[in-house]
Amino acid sequence: MTDPDHLTETRAAYDTVAASYAELVEPALAASPMDRALLGVFAEQVLAGAGGPVGDLGCGPGRLTTHLAGLGLDAFGVDLSPGMVEVARQRHPRLRFQVGSLTALDLPDAGLAGALAWYSLIHTPPEHQPAVIAELARVLRPGAPLLTAFQAGDDVPVHHRQGYGHEISLRTWRLDPDRVERQLARAGFGVQVRVLREPDGSPYEKSRQAYLLAVRR
Repeated sequence: MTDPDHLTETRAAYDTVAASYAELVEPALAASPMDRALLGVFAEQVLAGAGGPVGDLGCGPGRLTTHLAGLGLDAFGVDLSPGMVEVARQRHPRLRFQVGSLTALDLPDAGLAGALAWYSLIHTPPEHQPAVIAELARVLRPGAPLLTAFQAGDDVPVHHRQGYGHEISLRTWRLDPDRVERQLARAGFGVQVRVLREPDGSPYEKSRQAYLLAVRR
């Protein structure tokens, strides 16, 4: 089966930028207390449950996978880009990383104790996002948390032709938090925390950033 165009484009772009992307984003978490705080809340919710594997779904070079592991979680990463997975394995050899798509995760039903979708929904056109969110619901056990982060907007696409020192073609979407929350509810999630913050002033942030912490019912 041929992948949809947006998956093919996303995979190719991130394969191209994988090494330089990893270098540029590595310090970002240390500079963002808000991100660390929300990841900490997510980790505490997982640890308060029965335990089990936690998927960093759209893990990129694995920087958040290793952060979650440092918080005591049994974290592993999945990414669409083989180039990103290769970089993640090189940088974090003690953790597990695999190539995979959020549209069809190679994971059992209700097998995860938690899932992170950190700026990974932005690569799926809004009309295809319900299927991705349904797949996230499928792999999470009841009571398990999902933390997602994305650029907030009015479902506006942005076509990037340059990125991380490379020429690429990559479309991302600035997502409407209200719509994402409604889609989560329809898929069986209850949103517990909703945060919107202003851009931090860096060249990489041109819109508000949204975070939704939800629990699989």
